[in-house]
Amino acid sequence: MNTFLVSIVLLVVGYFTYGKYVEKVFGVKQERKTPAYAQEDGIDYVPMGTKTNSLIQLLNIAGVGPIFGPIMGALYGPVAFLWIVLGAIFAGAVHDYLTGMISIRNRGAHLPQLAGKFLGNAMRHVVNGFTLLLLLLVGTVFVSAPAALIHDLTGDWVSLSLIIGLIFVYYILATLLPIDKIIGRVYPFFGALLVLSAIGIGGGLVVTGAPIPELSFENMHPDNVPIFPLLFLTISCGALSGFHATQSPIISRTTKNEKEGRKIFYGMMIAEAVIAMIWAAAAMSLFDGKSLSGIIADGGPAAVVSEVSVTMLGAIGGTLAVIGVIILPITSGDTSFRSARMILGDYFNISQKKLSSRLWIAIPMFVISFLLTKIDFTLLWRYFSWANQSTAMLALWVGAMYLKRSKKNHWIATLPAIFMTMVTVTYICNAPIGLGLSNGIAYTIAAITTIIATFLFVRSKPSDEEAMLVDDDRDVA
Repeated sequence: MNTFLVSIVLLVVGYFTYGKYVEKVFGVKQERKTPAYAQEDGIDYVPMGTKTNSLIQLLNIAGVGPIFGPIMGALYGPVAFLWIVLGAIFAGAVHDYLTGMISIRNRGAHLPQLAGKFLGNAMRHVVNGFTLLLLLLVGTVFVSAPAALIHDLTGDWVSLSLIIGLIFVYYILATLLPIDKIIGRVYPFFGALLVLSAIGIGGGLVVTGAPIPELSFENMHPDNVPIFPLLFLTISCGALSGFHATQSPIISRTTKNEKEGRKIFYGMMIAEAVIAMIWAAAAMSLFDGKSLSGIIADGGPAAVVSEVSVTMLGAIGGTLAVIGVIILPITSGDTSFRSARMILGDYFNISQKKLSSRLWIAIPMFVISFLLTKIDFTLLWRYFSWANQSTAMLALWVGAMYLKRSKKNHWIATLPAIFMTMVTVTYICNAPIGLGLSNGIAYTIAAITTIIATFLFVRSKPSDEEAMLVDDDRDVA
């Protein structure tokens, strides 16, 4: 229990200390006109308040990731707590803040455009492919996961196919309509359910004195799979997630003032980490590694969610908690497709003011996603983890290059970028869905790749023109 409570405190302290330092390094300009005003179009560029933006950002990034990921990460034992705390403060929140703020400085640009500007035009195409793959996988997972949870609650009187269809209808509307018409209006209600479910589970752990294990570096996974790199891909949302880099630009287009960025981007990542801590602790306190593995194998992480909720809060409270969990993926799935639509529009330079333009981009995405729902969830999650952390790695390198060109302390982004390069390359080389190489060879290739990437970055010397054009000032008042 002490490790759990201290971890929560450290996350909060991290927001007020390291978060403030990151803000200082970036250097906000309160007088600068944000894209919400400079490019206002009534569709995607719409000025909205700090509370609304913060809530939307939290719900956008907090899909089933900070619940399902930590539940599966709990198989490794209390070392998962360490990754959530250190990852969120020094990597995840930095990643979210930089991608959001750099987007604000560049007319609300999405990650592919930023990668093209700061890492070279070839990377624009590479990152575009990564982000679109990631968003389609996230959107699909966040259709099937909440549909399964709803089906468990309703029983056989509502078919799974009908539930999936209804979720798709909502996603289509949220993708096409102006952001303040659906997302801006329903998210406050969704947010209340999210907060209540998290408080219910977290409070239940504390009040009942749940036997949450203390910090240990022992690998407790029942299958004895290696902690590195698997833990850092299993727990992504809640510690560090590339998916967030696709969501921050949505809110960068609705933020009124740069000073709001720390609360919206850094702060909401810390809030997500608290959610991740709660669910990791709940899974560890109620199950041992073998029984947890068995439940996940039989019913997936959703089965763990249901059992934890009912055990901690009873039938009624547990049902409300499950409803809160259902809200999370739905409020990330809708913006996954919205973000993909915006990225494709930017990539092909297609104005999004006309409904017809938004429609012909969106329809093929939903068709592909519907076909992907036929694939096993576990397989989808593996590909999601790989694409997700590869995107996080690239986003961190973008942030590092931005800071380097700005002649600021780039190491706040460079160090986590180096770490995630080692993690992702190791996984790609070793995993069965990757190259399937042995651990030793995978570690060696990853180390060499990481050293080369770091060397090239450190040796790079941006031209004076590149250093001056880190921000797009065309529409600055």
